[in-house]
Amino acid sequence: MTASIALGASQIAARLRQAAEILNAQGANPFRVAAYRKAAQTVERHDFDLRDILNRTGRDGLAELPAIGAGLAAAIAEMLETGRWAQLDRLRGSLDPATLFRTIPGIGPELAERIHDALGVETLEALEVACHDGRLENVPGMGRRRAASVRAALAEILAPVRNAARSALGSVEPPVEMLLDVDREYREKARAGTLPRIAPRRFNPEARAWLPILHAQRGDWHFTALFSNTASAHQLGRTHDWVVLYFDSDHHGERQRTVVTERRGALAGHRVVRGREQECAQHYRRSVATIETAW
Repeated sequence: MTASIALGASQIAARLRQAAEILNAQGANPFRVAAYRKAAQTVERHDFDLRDILNRTGRDGLAELPAIGAGLAAAIAEMLETGRWAQLDRLRGSLDPATLFRTIPGIGPELAERIHDALGVETLEALEVACHDGRLENVPGMGRRRAASVRAALAEILAPVRNAARSALGSVEPPVEMLLDVDREYREKARAGTLPRIAPRRFNPEARAWLPILHAQRGDWHFTALFSNTASAHQLGRTHDWVVLYFDSDHHGERQRTVVTERRGALAGHRVVRGREQECAQHYRRSVATIETAW
């Protein structure tokens, strides 16, 4: 059985408040900052055991607490089950997904690094999605049998946060037009030098604050955008081309997508959301048709 993580309500509240302060300093939407602060108050003042709620009713039970909602319920569940919160680590520049993946039986230090560099995933749930869609077994050193073992281990680790109506494979995402628009805003502001910068711990021995970070709002969706800081991005010289978008809403937990400049095929030269290439192709065809109609 997976060991339980001893994390109390006061510790979770402190992390929520810390995230609120960092978001505020990085220029995030004031309403989002306030939401984190209100969630911290709820966690501190609630009379029930958060882990008990999670075990009995899943994330839906946490989401029903005052000022929480699905997005923050996912964050609280992550802290309860892993003792970590990837979003806070990312905001601080201290995110190290490979360390998290090493907690899974059968994944050692080198394999953990390869998984992160090959797939760009940063959470256990994102890794589980990669197990189910076949990407994980294609990572060098993994294979189908080991991927099946990892999938089984993740099922056990994440079991307390599951419910029949929710699946990582069926999560709702913003339309590609929205993702591409946030990507455009991020790259434009990064070039202009108007974004706050953080000092990532990985691949940054001088602890230099070089990585621009953007917090943006589109409708109900909250976005955080960062250039990719994986080994592959550095090796291929794509650290200022590959943009990783993290998004969540009051109704959906956090997910991520990477946007890159396509270098081959019909979409060469266009910005493309990895994993949603067909939708991007349709988007660009519609754009061309609109321009032709205007003329």
